[in-house]
Amino acid sequence: MPKKKTATFEADLERLTEIVALLEEGPETLAEMLALYEEGVAVAGRLEETLAEAETKVRELAQAAGDELADDEAEAA
Repeated sequence: MPKKKTATFEADLERLTEIVALLEEGPETLAEMLALYEEGVAVAGRLEETLAEAETKVRELAQAAGDELADDEAEAA
C-alpha cells in the first residue's frame, strides 16, 4: 500500500506557486528569502517524487493492459 502523503499534489503545487510569487515580489529580508527558497526546494522534491510514483504506476498499468490485450488477441486467433 502506498505511503500516506501529508499534503496532496494539488496543495503542494499551489504552495509552490505561492512561494514563487513571494520570491518574485522580493522578501524583506535575506533570511525570509532563504526560508522561502528552502521550503520551495522541499515542496518541489515532494512534487517530483509524486510525479515519479504516478509515472511508475501508469507504466505498470499500461504494461498490464498490454499483456491482457496480447492474451485476448491470442485467444481470439
